[in-house]
Amino acid sequence: MGSRVIQYQKLFDVLAATSMASWSATLESQLAEYSNNLKHGDYAKWLAAIDHLPQITPSKVVLDADCIIVGERADCTDDNTSALEQALKVLMPWRKGPFNLFGIFIDTEWRSNLKWTRLIKHIKPLHNRLVLDIGCGNGYYGWRMLGNNARHVVGVDPALLFYMQFLAIKKYIPAANIDFLPFGIQKLADFYLNFDTVFSMGVIYHRRDPVAHLRQLKNTIKTGGELVLETLIIEGEEVLIPDNRYAKMNNVWSIPNPDRLIKWAETAGFQNIRIIDITKTTSDEQRRTDWMKFESLSDFLDKQDKTKTIEGYLAPTRAILLADKP
Repeated sequence: MGSRVIQYQKLFDVLAATSMASWSATLESQLAEYSNNLKHGDYAKWLAAIDHLPQITPSKVVLDADCIIVGERADCTDDNTSALEQALKVLMPWRKGPFNLFGIFIDTEWRSNLKWTRLIKHIKPLHNRLVLDIGCGNGYYGWRMLGNNARHVVGVDPALLFYMQFLAIKKYIPAANIDFLPFGIQKLADFYLNFDTVFSMGVIYHRRDPVAHLRQLKNTIKTGGELVLETLIIEGEEVLIPDNRYAKMNNVWSIPNPDRLIKWAETAGFQNIRIIDITKTTSDEQRRTDWMKFESLSDFLDKQDKTKTIEGYLAPTRAILLADKP
């Protein structure tokens, strides 16, 4: 990918000062291997968009509000604004947010601030904590974590487009204590890490073995640290195993009811396990926008019965589980 894109020295320095120093060396090798073997068909187009982002110095940065705000319209010339919007639209679809860059409002598919509001009052304060965000998407939640005074945030996600969207934001906040590792959790499998808080939101139902996923998450958390896990759940039956797709999503292996989700966490060795929120997903939270023009929630539901998915399953309901590592 080249040094102009991946710059992780600050992260390496942070890890070197912790018990995760040995991971830092391996991570540097993994990132080099990833860069050398990148063969995504849209990579050149996305990288060109990043390169064409105008140089602008933001007059303000707001990370502790519903919308991540970087700069103001007054910071830009008209040409800058036009070039910025054009480049950001090359990186569509934008799914997690919202963001406002120099007066350009990116109205993302998910109003992710609603989920953040549901969890932030319940988790352990993030002040001065090292945080790992598994399946971080474009980094929206990571920026909110920094807005709540996390010491350093590390996001992990294999989707290259999400990584490019993250780079577009970080271009204007380069000193921020947040990094994005552009690969999946399997790259962490051989390490026992020591993060204070680990988030895994919208991931577990994509794993063939949910308990194995929870055990791997446990291996990334320090003793006394906290897991924040968000997932689809099902009402009534113990576990839903979709025949093919669920709400048009493939790779959904199992959706538990709340009791089974807690049992999975217990089996994985967590303690103080509790579900702090259960919320049905609505079109107020997930919908098509000018920045995400593909299908969204309304297309995933039965047209005659919105309580069912298009496949006939119960419509999406999501839960947030908190647990401690003993």
